[in-house]
Amino acid sequence: MNSIPLFAKIIICVLLCELIGISSGYFTASGITEWYATLEKPSFNPPNWIFAPMWTILYAMMGIAMALIWDKGLHRSDVKVSLGVFGIQLVLNAAWSVLFFGLHKPAFALVDILFLVLMIVLTISLFMKVRGLAGILLVPYLLWVSFATVLNASIWYLNGGI
Repeated sequence: MNSIPLFAKIIICVLLCELIGISSGYFTASGITEWYATLEKPSFNPPNWIFAPMWTILYAMMGIAMALIWDKGLHRSDVKVSLGVFGIQLVLNAAWSVLFFGLHKPAFALVDILFLVLMIVLTISLFMKVRGLAGILLVPYLLWVSFATVLNASIWYLNGGI
């Protein structure tokens, strides 16, 4: 029996994902104005203002996807595995901001984001099997993180492998 309605699950999951984003943003905000501004960046580097709205939208979509999986029932092993993998990728996502902006370690962040991409692909695959729409909602996230991976690698390279 599902005692929590889907709408409430969506609110809970979106708030959880946005909270992760806000926590990551703590490291990002100070890093952008100080350290990141001093780095050489590739020509395709987007303007700084685009990141906050983009991540807000992506975290909301992630939260909705998570809620759609949770709504299938925590008694199901495929739901538990899917949400577990989702949790791992969420931790890797948060760790990237700490590594890149907080610790100023683009090389470590690059390793993290490569694992993150793999975990997002796995999450999409698992979500698709449980509820297709949940997997589809994560595709823009995969595309953005894939772009961020190229950006991270370029910044690392352009700045002498720091």
